[in-house]
Amino acid sequence: MKIDLYTWSWNDQDRLGFLLRHYDQLVRRYVVYDDGSDDATLDILRANPKVEIRQTRFIGTGGSFILSIMPTIQSAWKESRGVADWVIVTEIDEHLHHPDLPGYLTSCRDSGITFIPALGYQMVDEAFPEPGERLCETRGMGAPWHRMSKVNIFAPDAIEEINYSFGRHVANPRGRIVAPDRDELLLLHYKYLGFERTFERHQACLARLQPTDMANNFALRWAYGREALRADWDSFARRAVDIRRPDLQPWRTHLEPRWWDRYRRRHVAGDAAPAAVIA
Repeated sequence: MKIDLYTWSWNDQDRLGFLLRHYDQLVRRYVVYDDGSDDATLDILRANPKVEIRQTRFIGTGGSFILSIMPTIQSAWKESRGVADWVIVTEIDEHLHHPDLPGYLTSCRDSGITFIPALGYQMVDEAFPEPGERLCETRGMGAPWHRMSKVNIFAPDAIEEINYSFGRHVANPRGRIVAPDRDELLLLHYKYLGFERTFERHQACLARLQPTDMANNFALRWAYGREALRADWDSFARRAVDIRRPDLQPWRTHLEPRWWDRYRRRHVAGDAAPAAVIA
């Protein structure tokens, strides 16, 4: 099974190793768009033979740092058509998780699934992890959060356009769209790790925003002061569950409506209904 991963970076030396460790046994190629990192990010990327670095400057489209990366997100993965079974489009702190991720993806591919939404969790830990950790094994506490329920992985040959919204919280894909009948895949959002480090990272990112970003409240949490961040952090911590529990059934505990329901292939009397073909 061949999987390509597309992501973007800026001064991510503290978080990048966790992404690579999480995916290295699964991904055959990483394509990383870097926005002029001046810490150890590029050294970490160059040390991994699977990584291809592309320098990019997120020149504020319409005065927006956030919107300027969207054209890359919408189309970069298309170069994997004809060569990869799956593409992953993700931020550095987003880890896809399943108890048997390789086996699950193989099963989805073999059964004709082309589009795999993941149920989101805001992962929370007061202590920042040690460099050698694999976070899904060592930092397992997270709160179900519908804002992080996204589609980070899909079959490039089946999808014509992914049409992500801002933040990739929703997609309006075109092509042969077939989602699983049951949502087993998780998206673990490892942003809230180490309170002070998170606050400092937010402040550094906030300084890069441009007028349109500020006017539209893009990346609102970056603007939180310590008290607001602490309140938000604690609200997630109070609702956190251990995603490593063998009896976890996220398809039952995530109660929000799911925008991807219309793409499911329902089974009736053992026969699959036709795949949704979206023009």
